Formats: sequence, C-alpha cells, structure tokens
Amino acid sequence: MSETEKQFREVTAECRAMFEKKLNDYGAAWRLMRPESLTDQIYIKANRARNLQLTGEARVDEDAKSCFEGIVNYGLIALVQLEAGYTDAVDMSAGEALAAYDRHLDETLRLMLAKNHDYGEAWRRMRVSSYTDLILMKINRTKQIEDHGGKTEVSEGVAANYMDMINYSVFALIKLKDGEQ
Repeated sequence: MSETEKQFREVTAECRAMFEKKLNDYGAAWRLMRPESLTDQIYIKANRARNLQLTGEARVDEDAKSCFEGIVNYGLIALVQLEAGYTDAVDMSAGEALAAYDRHLDETLRLMLAKNHDYGEAWRRMRVSSYTDLILMKINRTKQIEDHGGKTEVSEGVAANYMDMINYSVFALIKLKDGEQ
C-alpha cells in the first residue's frame, strides 16, 4: 500500500466515524435530499473553509478540518443519492447506508489512485487553499450540469465531480493533519 493510500484511508476513517455517529443520531434522514441540495450543502462547507482561510476568524465552533470532513461525507451521500435516487421517507437502514458509503468511498479511492499515478502526486506540492478553490470550481461545474438536466457534451458527469471534490478534501485533510495550512 502506498503512503498516499495509507493517508487516504486514515483520514477517511475519521470521516466515516463521524458519518456513522450522525447516522446513529439521525438515521439516514439525508435520503430525502435531492442531489442538487447536496451540491448546495457542499458549497456551504467549501465556502466556510474559504472564509476561514481568508479571515482566520470563526464565530462558531467549526474549523477547516470539519468543513473538509463534511465535504467528504456530503459528497459520498450525494453519490449514494445519484445511484439510489431520493425518497420521501427514510428507506435505508444504518447497515445499508454504511455499505453504500463504503462502496462509493472505495470507488473514489480507486479514482484517486489512478489520477495520482498519472499526475505524479502533484497534490503534495499544492496549498490547502487551492483545494478549496478547486472544490468551489467543481461545485460550479456541477451546478451547471444539474441546470442542464445532467447532460454534458464532452465533460465528466456529476458523479465524477463529486468524487473529485471528495478527493480534494482528502488531500486537504492530509495536509492539515501534517500541520500545513
């Protein structure tokens, strides 16, 4: 296992633990959310991270790490919703939700490893603020695709953009864990 994969698994294990705790508190209430609403939730987290980076000031108890963990979890929820569709009632047990989460996390990890190979670990030489900006750009791309009914001419679809947002957030979490800002 490469160092990058090991670090990916470490930070996503923390994200999964938080997801599981919230799943125990609320159940899979997120099953009612449409993907577009999840895109907006990811925007809220990314915008907060950017504001923290720009101002260095927080008036509520949520740091950049929490923002990126939220993006990972909302991104994985969005992938589940794209696959399963949204519902009008909670229709997924905690076990089913965790299995879907894990399946999409594994797929996202595979994508990261393939891209990481091709790009030669360029992410290691980037700033955390750049990941935030890239996530915000991916959110805008996703909104544009959603506004076009999910149709693209040559671009990757919504799922690929969610996976990229997750992976940029993982890179940020790794860097933050290593003490980089």
